[in-house]
Amino acid sequence: MKVEAGGKKILILGGSGFLGNAIYKELRSYFDTYGTYFTARKSFESNQQFFRYDLQEDDVFDVLEKVRPQIIISALRGNFAGQVQAHQHLAEYVSHRDCRIYFLSSANVFDAYSKYPSYEYDKTLSESIYGRLKIKIENMLLRLPKKKMGILRIPMVFGNHSPRIKEIKTNVLNNQPIEVFPNLVMNVTNDDKLTQQIHYLINRNKSGIYHLGSYDLVHHDDFIKEVMDRIGNFNPIYKRVYTTNEERYLAVLPKENKLPKNLQVSYQEIIEHHILQ
Repeated sequence: MKVEAGGKKILILGGSGFLGNAIYKELRSYFDTYGTYFTARKSFESNQQFFRYDLQEDDVFDVLEKVRPQIIISALRGNFAGQVQAHQHLAEYVSHRDCRIYFLSSANVFDAYSKYPSYEYDKTLSESIYGRLKIKIENMLLRLPKKKMGILRIPMVFGNHSPRIKEIKTNVLNNQPIEVFPNLVMNVTNDDKLTQQIHYLINRNKSGIYHLGSYDLVHHDDFIKEVMDRIGNFNPIYKRVYTTNEERYLAVLPKENKLPKNLQVSYQEIIEHHILQ
């Protein structure tokens, strides 16, 4: 059923990870969709649509030549130097072909600016190694013609099977404290909403910079406490972590590139509809 595709071939790098696999599941019914996996899992080894790819050992060109995608989605994780080199090769590949790359970036590209939420065309600056990695890759892709790339900046991701929710549940069951950051003001998303948004961007041939999070903001500790109320009748131990005495923001909001109303989401919807299904 390749109805929306117009024959588009999509390759998801990091297709076995939490977000990569959620994107694969969203797109596979509509497009000719392929993915890469690193750690051997039977479900991926036996899936003809998946290729094994080791960021540090393999050349990404090999996978690109096998698939010859029109759309590449990079959800790669792992060795930072390996990620940089892979994206150098990806940028080179995209620049010479009829192809577009969507890169899953992060709100952390702004983590040095803590006084305000961040918008698409704000200058990036990060104090974290992770944020600096994302900036480095973003800058590579920003040299491509705009129509050939999409930078998708994502805040904290929750959702029933997300690593964050799994960790919270594990901690509660083991009577371990849950870390909360009372001064952190953020926006959030989940895998369901994010994959729908990416589907829309591909369908409409959108490019440029997108901030894909809830349109409203919430304190980290309030959000986690509401999540806990949804998970069940527990009495969790909270460990309050203060990195600063003032409120700090880690939130990516859209100003220029807004999505249609049905693809926008509030943090409350993330809690109500998607933490527990």
